[in-house]
Amino acid sequence: MKKFFFICSLALALHFTALAQQKKEMLPTARIDNSLDSAVVNYKKQQRSITYGSVTVEGKAINYEAVAGSLVFKNAQDTPIISMSYTAYFKKDDDPAQRPLTFIYNGGPGSSTIWLHMGAWGPQRVYIADTARTKAPYKTVNNDYSLLDASDLVFIDAPGTGFGQVITKDLGGAGNGKDFFGIDQDGQAFASFITKFLSDYNRWNSPKYLFGESYGTFRSAVVANILGSDKGVALNGIILLSQLLTYGNMTEMTQENPGDGLPFELVLPSFAATAWYHHKLPNQSASLEAFLAEVENFALTDYAVALNKGAGLDAAQFNQVAEKLHQYTGLPVDYIKKANLRIIGPQFEQTLLGDSSKITGRLDSRFSGAAIDPLSEYAQYDPMDSYIDGAFTATFNNYVRTTLKYGIGMNYKTYGNVQPWDFKRRGYVGFPNVMNDLAEAMIYNPDMKVMLNMGYFDLGTPYFEGIYEMQHLPIPAALQKNIQYAKYQSGHMVYLHPESLKLLHDNVAKFINSTH
Repeated sequence: MKKFFFICSLALALHFTALAQQKKEMLPTARIDNSLDSAVVNYKKQQRSITYGSVTVEGKAINYEAVAGSLVFKNAQDTPIISMSYTAYFKKDDDPAQRPLTFIYNGGPGSSTIWLHMGAWGPQRVYIADTARTKAPYKTVNNDYSLLDASDLVFIDAPGTGFGQVITKDLGGAGNGKDFFGIDQDGQAFASFITKFLSDYNRWNSPKYLFGESYGTFRSAVVANILGSDKGVALNGIILLSQLLTYGNMTEMTQENPGDGLPFELVLPSFAATAWYHHKLPNQSASLEAFLAEVENFALTDYAVALNKGAGLDAAQFNQVAEKLHQYTGLPVDYIKKANLRIIGPQFEQTLLGDSSKITGRLDSRFSGAAIDPLSEYAQYDPMDSYIDGAFTATFNNYVRTTLKYGIGMNYKTYGNVQPWDFKRRGYVGFPNVMNDLAEAMIYNPDMKVMLNMGYFDLGTPYFEGIYEMQHLPIPAALQKNIQYAKYQSGHMVYLHPESLKLLHDNVAKFINSTH
């Protein structure tokens, strides 16, 4: 993940304005290449620190080489324009040409890849007690579910994040943020990183995968299309975690797009899952899955019909739907009626636990916290963030400098200032949407497989919305068989829940092993 924080803040901003304004590891030995001057960082020079370690994944020891460093890109005049930081892990004693290689990134846009690195797939994982709080000194533990058993791993920090830097004129380059901070610009930067990495490490013949989370799924659609059609890179698979392919499916956007009931339909099962988790349902179901199947059916039938009728919905039907929404969400009937049957995410987060002046998490609604303003209409922060941010930030900054021997004298930007972000795309209208990009990539390379992973308790990118998008891709019906689905009793960052992390690992490893 992480993170969807920018999408969330962006979505809320857009709601009030307009779219146009917007992880027991044997400590490694180290060999340092291009050692860093702690006083002056030369971003124009590629950096590389090589260390060695071992991780035990589900009882099996894996020895690896780790490389932390940066790749530098130049313009047509051979002038540096940007440095992008990364950490790569290569399993020892395997044939690189036969070994799968997975490129991994979080989202935002504007987030580094600290979250997937330290929470999901790296050899060390930050220790957190799921939904219970942890406090400093934080620690890392052997990651029993590192993906190194199935693939070599490359964690890429997005332009302007991590140890990377746009190399502006002041830094002796010719870079400009506007060349990287946008849907297509960001996609081109990642595609360039991937092709350069394949050349620098001689991995062109490896089975290749993309793993993106949150906005990283949005990015993956663009990058896959560029790699396939423009750069001749045939991917074996794309792995999506907590998907969003079109901003138009977010409830926060509906004020800017009145008359569209689809976002409310797609978020309803996640509202229901959250109410189920917090025991707020009038009639609590024993089986979450069976309950959600019922809610999903209601969302696409009776609820959809009611929303589509608009002012033509008669009073009896209105009251019936309001009562049903109460049964499925736990929200008061009067509140639902006042909202005209249409509740957006931040309203639900603020209201569900409102009788105790608490709010639910947005990215993982299993989390809860005190409301900053109990009388506010909207939740004003995400409790999940307050539980995990300090632990992830502290452990990575310690790990990268003491274990990976990289980053001394440098600042690691967990979040980068990527504003303004360019959402405009030539030939596209309306809200940002990359469904065509993914569809074109799948049509261009019909052997490529796609895997969608999603958490029930994610209110930022609701699981049902991800399914809906995949089932509505403009692709030949025969290509739908190339898409796999996996659901978890967790939230946006599925790996925060230990049982779900194991399941996620096993599912993704199986996907990789079966597609090369």
